Amino acid sequence: MHTKKPLNGRPHTRKLTAVAVGLGLVTLSACGSSTGDHAADSTTVTLVSHDSWAVSKDVLADFEKRSGYTVRVLKDGDAGQAVNKAILTKDNPQGDVFFGVDNTLLSRALDNGLFQSYQAKGAATVESRYRVDQGKHRVTPIDTGDICVNYDKAYFSKHRLAPPTSFADLTDPAYKNLLVTENAATSSPGLGFLLGTAAEYGSGGWQSYWKKLKANGVKVVDGWEQAYNEEFSGSAGGKKAKGDRPLVVSYASSPPAEVVYADPQPATAPTGVADGTCFRQTEYAGLLSNAGNTKGGKALIDFLLTKEFQQDMPLNMFVYPVVRGAQVPSVFTKDGPQAEDPETMAPEKIAANRDQWVKSWTSLVLK
Repeated sequence: MHTKKPLNGRPHTRKLTAVAVGLGLVTLSACGSSTGDHAADSTTVTLVSHDSWAVSKDVLADFEKRSGYTVRVLKDGDAGQAVNKAILTKDNPQGDVFFGVDNTLLSRALDNGLFQSYQAKGAATVESRYRVDQGKHRVTPIDTGDICVNYDKAYFSKHRLAPPTSFADLTDPAYKNLLVTENAATSSPGLGFLLGTAAEYGSGGWQSYWKKLKANGVKVVDGWEQAYNEEFSGSAGGKKAKGDRPLVVSYASSPPAEVVYADPQPATAPTGVADGTCFRQTEYAGLLSNAGNTKGGKALIDFLLTKEFQQDMPLNMFVYPVVRGAQVPSVFTKDGPQAEDPETMAPEKIAANRDQWVKSWTSLVLK
């Protein structure tokens, strides 16, 4: 998802490294620390996250002033990489709290004992549809967003062609060679899009759908950065790179980012969202097992559910809050509203099928 960087360099995604990361292939971040390093200072609490973590300085400073803790942030690569590192170092964790594991990989984190139980003080304010693991409270929902196909408004206007609105539309010959998506084995939005098609067409039907999509010229690239900022003709980065694909798998919050980061800002977003192609993604935070500063970690998780932080998230990470009553900027409601009826899938079903589906998808689409 988006962070405050130039449009052509914004890492607005939760890209995954290959899920079968071996111990010998993982190199810990140079700015990481052992448990002993941060355990010695009980006034410091360390947050481990993916590279897209962002918060306003004044909001974080307010928490530090009120709590007495100094927050140290360790950005540890893209989401999948960060999760894998956290699992491999769980006995000697790099920090106290991990933020950024989403529903597509949640089961892997829980099954590997990454988190200890903690029910955040604001847990009751989280909308019930985002709550999981209610018996053990090992993770706390923090934000949500929709992975959806985005379209280049100018392209479809120029060609007098209605943009697609559903998964089925994408297989229509009218949209041949127009869509670029990310590799489901290496990209979070790519995996989310695959799961969305599995939710739409069922365990036995998504393969047939992808055969049609492949026959209709879908292009697959490794990650969101390439797909959105190089291949997609509707983004600022894609225009500079002369991208020629007017359809891309991205987020419902991508159009607002095209407005916010533009100079001057346009009256309306140059891109739109195909609402019938959305898959809901929710991100969680958890208190790491063997955390050196559990008291500080609990205070930090509590802070992530405050309205102050929740209302700060949209324009920093381009995600939606999960607590009741939190307000979002008007650019979100205007240009990037949440899908009314997104595809969803229970974490248990994702856990039972994810690896095999990715393997089958790879064989079907990439070979």
